[in-house]
Amino acid sequence: MTSTSASGKDRRDQLLELGIALAADLSLPTVLQRIIELAADLTGARYGALGVLGTDGRIRQFITVGISEEERRAIGPLPVGEGILGALIHDAKPLRLRRIAEDRRSIGFPANHPPMSSFLGAPVVARGKVFGNIYLTEKQGATEFDADDEAALVVLAAQAGVAIENINLYEEGRRRERWLEAVRAIGNAILAGQELEVVLKAVAHDARELARAATSTIVVPSLEGDGESELKVAIADGAHAKELAGLRVPMAGSMSGDVMRTKQATVLADASTDPRTYQPMVSLGHMGPMVLVPLIVQGRAIGTLAVANPVGGAAFEEQEVRLVETFANQASVALEYARAQRELQRVAVLDDRERIARELHDGVIQSLFAVGMGLQAVAQRSGDREVESRVESAVSEIDHAIRDLRNYIFGLRPGLLADRQLRQALDDLIADFAEKSGVTTVPDIDEGLAAELAPRSADLVQLTREALSNVGRHAKAATCRVSLFRENGQGVLQIEDDGQGFDTVAPHTGQGVRNLRERVTAMGGRLTIESVTGEGTTIRISLPL
Repeated sequence: MTSTSASGKDRRDQLLELGIALAADLSLPTVLQRIIELAADLTGARYGALGVLGTDGRIRQFITVGISEEERRAIGPLPVGEGILGALIHDAKPLRLRRIAEDRRSIGFPANHPPMSSFLGAPVVARGKVFGNIYLTEKQGATEFDADDEAALVVLAAQAGVAIENINLYEEGRRRERWLEAVRAIGNAILAGQELEVVLKAVAHDARELARAATSTIVVPSLEGDGESELKVAIADGAHAKELAGLRVPMAGSMSGDVMRTKQATVLADASTDPRTYQPMVSLGHMGPMVLVPLIVQGRAIGTLAVANPVGGAAFEEQEVRLVETFANQASVALEYARAQRELQRVAVLDDRERIARELHDGVIQSLFAVGMGLQAVAQRSGDREVESRVESAVSEIDHAIRDLRNYIFGLRPGLLADRQLRQALDDLIADFAEKSGVTTVPDIDEGLAAELAPRSADLVQLTREALSNVGRHAKAATCRVSLFRENGQGVLQIEDDGQGFDTVAPHTGQGVRNLRERVTAMGGRLTIESVTGEGTTIRISLPL
């Protein structure tokens, strides 16, 4: 593989040819291997290595020549950059030694390492930064490398730096094209109404591939929990995706929780050593270098997008962080678009509900009322006590049906706000409910808080309506209280009744509670329901201010 060094004009010609050869290839792995092979040939070294440095200054890739695969396995783990190798890392200039063992910085060799005496090394600089170092040992045909060898290696290292820089520029250009193409494809999928899960999977996949990461995850609040204390890995891509998907993550003590709280991207050199990282997630995914970016919708963090490499893997550069931020923005847009689509569907449903409510009130109820009046008139004329009794019973059933219909109509009608303030809308809603249901309902509204929550008035009115509708239909309550107040820096909407209550643990098929939970979750709030059979129910909706 190697030969004695060339000299004079032959060496200059050889360096020129080597520079042209390096510049002609655009595959970085191929060029790195070629660099160390050419360096060994040029200087007559028996052994050579190119140590590629990570952003932490440690060797993350070690490309060798002159050592077989069997010898490499016998030597053991790759060097990290100590001893003579570390000398070039900490002082990036050429180093030539007659005998390695005589240098005070030498720390010896691991077991099964071939003996090495003479040494020559030089840094490879690309874009003004040390990309790595060339290490050569065991000058063939001589006891040590000479000044000509050193000068030739310095020139070759400079040529290698230019070649690496060109490859990086080429690859960055290609990656930028793929980046733009991925962003465009995801944007088109969002606008085409593609399913949210499909879009988020594309975001996680493209972010991982373009950031050159092993694993990516999208973490969001768990809908099964209260949405505040627990998160869930909604999407996972790459290494260990199956183990990670669906994994529950606590909000407190997890990096995702901290990123959501601070709304700031975080870059970790080694997630496995960070005390804020949720350890089961790290151990399952073997996560070392990591980037986490918040998903922001309307100023509120609703999840995180993260990419990671295994422990000891490549760290992420600033460009990768920006790339992940771009895809996080797309995930946020997809989530917001899905929410907007659900809202449009909800509005369409509300329009239908208003129409149905109007038809029930103006048509069915009036018809039932007329039937009841007619039956009463017949009973009065019949003179038969048994007929009168049966008619009165029928009229009573009709009255019950009318009251039930009015309760349903109350739950169907969406629009109390119009031009009214939240406080007035809630008062009107409560009065309307009390009149139609016969349940004595007391308002207790903090007017200042109601004004502060004005931007969320429509949702608050609909939440109150849904809760009261459930009271009217199911609770069999005599009294009810609707409160809006501050507590621990949050706004709290609370609806209490003294009705029959229910078992909160038992499964329920009704849509009411599900509607409440989905709406509260979409608002970034927390829903808790406390109920005791025979004693009543309390619904609490806590919203961040």
